[in-house]
Amino acid sequence: MLLAFDVGNSNLTIGLYKNERLEDIWRLQTVQTRTSDEYGLLVRQFLVLAGHQPKDVTGVILASVVPALTGTIELLSEKLFGIRAMVVGPGLKTGVPIRYDPPKDVGADRIVNAVAAYARVRSACIVVDFGTATTFDSITDQGEYAGGAIAPGIQISMEALFLRAAKLPRVEIARPKSVVGRSTVESMQSGVFYGYVGLVDGLVRRMQAEMQERRDPGVRGTPVRVLGTGGLAPVIMEASETIEEVDEGLTLEGLSMLYRMNRS
Repeated sequence: MLLAFDVGNSNLTIGLYKNERLEDIWRLQTVQTRTSDEYGLLVRQFLVLAGHQPKDVTGVILASVVPALTGTIELLSEKLFGIRAMVVGPGLKTGVPIRYDPPKDVGADRIVNAVAAYARVRSACIVVDFGTATTFDSITDQGEYAGGAIAPGIQISMEALFLRAAKLPRVEIARPKSVVGRSTVESMQSGVFYGYVGLVDGLVRRMQAEMQERRDPGVRGTPVRVLGTGGLAPVIMEASETIEEVDEGLTLEGLSMLYRMNRS
């Protein structure tokens, strides 16, 4: 069995694969001060509750945007499973040429998403990942990572509004009944939700237009596909006019593919 670790700024997501099939997904809060023993205890409990033992794990792969936790998860893998974790980064074969300056600045999760998305659609596409930051990644018809955009995450935006405006409360991120809010809570939800939908659709449309201009004449005009992932992707998709499909496990699927690609 394979354990895939996606270490984000807010959440650490773990996928358990058996015979290349996703069996379970577990999510933990990202805590940079938590030790490998503490994370190891939690991972062991997840495995046992799913009917498995640490000895059943034969592979570990890790993508991290939190440098302080990369070594922690590597140590966890060695202590709990006796396995050296495969880490997404320089030296790992991805099959995705990086057209970014410098290439090493691209987050591991963005490369992993590009791998999974291109394998799914086999044409030019955009991946919108709703995490602590919302990232927009452009993949060409040739499977190249062409760059993208980074915007503050919707949760960050809501928290900033609560922290910087003394009379505004902290509210749930949800689609309100109407755009015109009839209370402070509804007004905040409308501003954040529909404002963010507008941000997403506006950026995606501009990226699609620019990508069309750069395509080969033979495929120019065919759709540039748009995939969404991340915890809040299903919420935004309710009103988005550009996101075609949401897969909350897209990053984990990309990790599984990279593990198989580099296993030898």
